[in-house]
Amino acid sequence: MLQFIYSQLIRLLLPFILVRLWWHGRKAPDLRRNWYQRLGIVPRAEGTVVWVHAVSVGETIAAGPMVRRLLARDPDITILMTAMTDTGLAQAQKMFGNQVRYAYAPYDTPGAIRRFLKRARPRILVIMETEIWPNMIRQCWALKVPIFLINARLSERSARGYERIRSLALPVMRSISWVAAQAEKDAERFCRIGVTPSKVAVTGSVKFDVDIPESVRQASLALRQSLTGRIVWIAGSTHEGEDVQLLEAHRKVLVAHPDTLLIIVPRHPERFESVADQIEKAGFESARRSEVAQPGSAQVYLGDTMGELMMLYGASDMAFVGGSLIERGGHNPLEPAAWGIPVFSGPHVFNFETIYDRLLDDSGVKLVANADELAAHIVALIDDAEERKAIGNRALAVVEKNRGALGKVVDGIFERV
Repeated sequence: MLQFIYSQLIRLLLPFILVRLWWHGRKAPDLRRNWYQRLGIVPRAEGTVVWVHAVSVGETIAAGPMVRRLLARDPDITILMTAMTDTGLAQAQKMFGNQVRYAYAPYDTPGAIRRFLKRARPRILVIMETEIWPNMIRQCWALKVPIFLINARLSERSARGYERIRSLALPVMRSISWVAAQAEKDAERFCRIGVTPSKVAVTGSVKFDVDIPESVRQASLALRQSLTGRIVWIAGSTHEGEDVQLLEAHRKVLVAHPDTLLIIVPRHPERFESVADQIEKAGFESARRSEVAQPGSAQVYLGDTMGELMMLYGASDMAFVGGSLIERGGHNPLEPAAWGIPVFSGPHVFNFETIYDRLLDDSGVKLVANADELAAHIVALIDDAEERKAIGNRALAVVEKNRGALGKVVDGIFERV
């Protein structure tokens, strides 16, 4: 009954969701392109289709090494990558070109999911992290399509939320074929909300198997060389409410070290213009990645392009990972850590609980309470190159020590297909 009520609510909300999509498409035109795919109207597929669903950029990046490994194991399979956001699809296309197929994920109405499955005809569904949509999972289960929840994480707060709607959640959880959990506590929470214990394994996080392609390394090196010895710190994946704080932190850094460059990369492209306005109003000399090849003498460099954050991390000496000075839950700190540079985050990192626990255990990340504290640490590390290198090495060592989840995940998928 609750599943029926949920489906009816989604159907009732769908017109408003489409209007909202059109509205946001004013600033992000890609949102309006291929909108019909969100209703399940995708090109028909042939052969063995592996459907890989990742909600947005971070999950898409995490899926990258797994997709490469799957294609290496069986070049004849067709990978269909879906995302909920235009930024997620843009990231996938940048990573894979014409090696895989792409589509927006269908909205979770019975009709949209049914149309999608009829056209895509997936052999298996691989869901990254915790994108649990009742109609998507139940209809795949009804068609005997195995469902794998990969790199799965579940916070205590989310687990309690699922327990409050147990009559809806339980049939969905029982339909999942395999959960590859990041940590023991994630596995315990999935079992608690109804996943069959025999279908849950602790594999670790595939995000530790971060993959930096050679082309990204070369682009990063070229940008780094163009900066002619300047110290660079980067604020990646920033959200509304953080940019002003970070710009004020940079102002304090410039008092001590006037030649320092801040690269600021907003998480969402629709915020590029507003962040550019904030930089201008704050009085900084600035440059935009989309308009000039190099930052020149700018004090702030706005990373207003898609799919280049990993490269920009590599051109930096220190990194702050956004979404953490506000209660957003943070973003992936392993991307800068894989470059062997010091990593900072604000106090709100619950979205990456397991990863931060590993980094904190080995002093591979520093959590700061506010932007003033961040500025103080940046200044201190600019003054101490040896300590900067030592902290960066510790961050990289945590990444290297925890690699291996990817192999377990890929083996697990092929064992169960």
